[in-house]
Amino acid sequence: MKKILVLCMGLGITLAFTSCKSSESAYKKAYEKAKAQELTEASAQETTPSVEPMAAAPVQQTVSAVDATFRQEKVSLVSGSDLKAYSVVCGSFGVKANAEGLKEYLDGQGYNARIVYNSDRNMYRVICGSYDDRATAARLKEDFKAKYPNRQDFQGAWLLYNK
Repeated sequence: MKKILVLCMGLGITLAFTSCKSSESAYKKAYEKAKAQELTEASAQETTPSVEPMAAAPVQQTVSAVDATFRQEKVSLVSGSDLKAYSVVCGSFGVKANAEGLKEYLDGQGYNARIVYNSDRNMYRVICGSYDDRATAARLKEDFKAKYPNRQDFQGAWLLYNK
């Protein structure tokens, strides 16, 4: 009699655990439905372009020469030497230690890297070169980007004019 009772209890427990389906499939279905909806909304937005007013670019000036744009900021030298009027910024960081890490890497690559601080934006800028004329700085920027074609972070290098 005890054997039958133990067997029935074991069978009951087994049925209880196997009859409760995992809700994983329900989550998966909901995820797939949301993803499909997201894709249809994205394709609908691509076909009907929205007309939005363009926001003003942050302190950029256009000059007709080798590289037309540069950003004008007031920065102070944190590490390195001789900051000139036009500089090539290859990294911007909110944390000084990250800027120092990139500076060390660039110094190892043969650059005379500098770190400057923009107090208005609370950002540390890493500069790989600084020149008195904009054309020379623009050439360095293009050479720098060409030297590191696989580094997306370096492809965003830009010119800084120190006010």
